[in-house]
Amino acid sequence: MKTILILTLSTLVALNLNAADNTASTDAKSQDGIWKPIAAVMGGVPMGDADLKAITLKIADGKYEVTIEGEKGGIDKGTCTLDTTTTPKRMTIKGTEGPNNGKTILAIYEMKDAVSLRICYDLSGTDFPKEFKATKGTKYYLVGYRRKKE
Repeated sequence: MKTILILTLSTLVALNLNAADNTASTDAKSQDGIWKPIAAVMGGVPMGDADLKAITLKIADGKYEVTIEGEKGGIDKGTCTLDTTTTPKRMTIKGTEGPNNGKTILAIYEMKDAVSLRICYDLSGTDFPKEFKATKGTKYYLVGYRRKKE
């Protein structure tokens, strides 16, 4: 009886871990594409339309690339790993090229449908945000993205 209980518990744990892996994989595939910010707030200060229009986020196969056009131009690249077992869901971003090279940025995210993505980043890399807010005096960056039609 004890053996059956242990096998049952082991199977349930394995199924639960597999389900979490499948959810993360599904979320990752859903995020693949090109995204444009439609609204953003950094530390309580809303970003202007010109700044938003200059930014493009590309996500593919667990990697990201942010391109900023114009005078403030540049490219930032790295990896993003999803954790779908928490509420809100989490994203760990590791910069590999550009201004965030070597940095880890912790974030939370949500997708409401296939065309909108909301991410709240802690640019200090200290902790995962608890909610989707970027209040004054914080290093939080809250962005709403829309998928760009290709």
